[in-house]
Amino acid sequence: MIVVHETFVCKPGNASKLAKMFKEGFARDKHVVNILTDMTGQFNKILVVSQYEDMNGYVKAWEEYANPSKEMQEDMAKLEGYQDMYVTGSREIYRVW
Repeated sequence: MIVVHETFVCKPGNASKLAKMFKEGFARDKHVVNILTDMTGQFNKILVVSQYEDMNGYVKAWEEYANPSKEMQEDMAKLEGYQDMYVTGSREIYRVW
């Protein structure tokens, strides 16, 4: 199994707004398992946790994003403008043993 952590450091005042936006926009995404906000550490941080069977499943999911279904397009519309709400981000991919 592969676990992906996508971290977003938001502009002040935007973390909870972006977390809510992600929760709505990723509601039908079977891979997204958690959307987390910080309680300690760096302020204004969101972590989106997703899981995939293997790296091929991860790549396939990206291919689906490149050619989205009508449902995916509806979900992507809910995420419109999210790039304006954060300053920086990163992605980490882990293999579960």
